[in-house]
Amino acid sequence: MSEVSKSLSSMSQFRDELNAREVLAELFTDAHTAYTFTDEPVTDEQLRAAYDLAKWAPTGVNGQPLRVAVVRAGAAKQHLLNALPRGNREQAQGAPLVLVCGAKMDFYRDLPALHPRGEHYEKLLMANEKMRTHMAHTSATIQVAYLILALRAQGLETGPMNPDDARLLHDYFFPGEDIEPILVINVGHAGANAYQERGPRVGYDEVFREPQVNA
Repeated sequence: MSEVSKSLSSMSQFRDELNAREVLAELFTDAHTAYTFTDEPVTDEQLRAAYDLAKWAPTGVNGQPLRVAVVRAGAAKQHLLNALPRGNREQAQGAPLVLVCGAKMDFYRDLPALHPRGEHYEKLLMANEKMRTHMAHTSATIQVAYLILALRAQGLETGPMNPDDARLLHDYFFPGEDIEPILVINVGHAGANAYQERGPRVGYDEVFREPQVNA
């Protein structure tokens, strides 16, 4: 390989590494929870593009329990505000889009169309309420985490919140369905003073451990 080719290859590798670092920063290290938003709308195309990425999240037996109610304005927004803690209502009021994320508790009924052994797992989960409830919550939560990252990848800011009254959210947005609300996400473009100072995180050594198990 000539010196010119080596230089071009090194430059290309550097650009790739730089782009990768920029992407990681956008998705993780430079990303913050947004508390204020501009009036710029979030389009259906942006939301669909985000889901088309998030849908590849790894879940238990490929279950897809996540269900999302899309709230923009009007009576739906007012109903939403009534189910949030008072301290979070202003944030949601100012967001052009709010997603009410829920877990479909009878997701196992869809498994025959989603997994090669779907009928087996459908019967297994149908007979084990504790297992299917746990799986619905964990898989939907994984899907929500992927959705937040996918929304960031679309250049959007997010502000996840816990609801104050999940039953009220269910009655407003999932009436008659076996769907349990788990999280609310404000979505949009960051407004003035949108971010709080970065808080600390727990270090690796405190989170990870290798238990010493006697034989």
